[in-house]
Amino acid sequence: MSTTTLHTTAAESLAAQLPTAAPLTATAQPGGATPVVLGAAADAVVASFVGGLSADLALVLTDLDAVVAAGGTDAGIVDVTDVLRPSLEAAAAVLGVGVLGDARRESASSLFADPDTVVFELSSAGVTGGWFGIRVRENGTVSAPAVAAATPTGNLGRINNVEMTLTVEIGRTRMSVRDVLGMEPGAVVELDRSAGAPADVLLNGRLIAHGEVVVVDQDYAVRITKILDVAESV
Repeated sequence: MSTTTLHTTAAESLAAQLPTAAPLTATAQPGGATPVVLGAAADAVVASFVGGLSADLALVLTDLDAVVAAGGTDAGIVDVTDVLRPSLEAAAAVLGVGVLGDARRESASSLFADPDTVVFELSSAGVTGGWFGIRVRENGTVSAPAVAAATPTGNLGRINNVEMTLTVEIGRTRMSVRDVLGMEPGAVVELDRSAGAPADVLLNGRLIAHGEVVVVDQDYAVRITKILDVAESV
């Protein structure tokens, strides 16, 4: 799949999953982000995807408040990022195998302003409903020694003591809001990964390694089995 087709397919997949009142169509904007888009991008939902291809994704909706209300955010039931995550996942699925990090509601103006970002207008019957931006970066999978050799040790020394969140994920599943609200103590949620399958190791939401879950002194731990090259994105 060519890069142009990849961007377009990702945008179309996202548009098809958006929970909007009217279906939206994705149209590429050859000139990139306009001042109007950059202004609206101050309130966006963004996420990063890490895999064979890595990408930064940003979604801006002109009527985001309607999505917030539909998600019950005011009542603290579901966050707007959770409501829009399936749309971002649909776009990320086009990129191949990988992991989509946590969706965040923040400014995406710098992402939309980047010349490497492909911008799509999301519209229905000539009315703009929002914009989608995607910036794709190519990655490869290398061995652990190669990652260490490529690390800029001089600059890395400045952040050696910075603490980051390391998460081990053993599986995921998709559930409707109805099913989530209907859960009770004792309910069993089946995940999308079989027993014994490798667990994903994520650093601040970015996939960096695979491993197996073990027990050390009655505590859970993870034994790393494969390191991924994410030096560019971490």
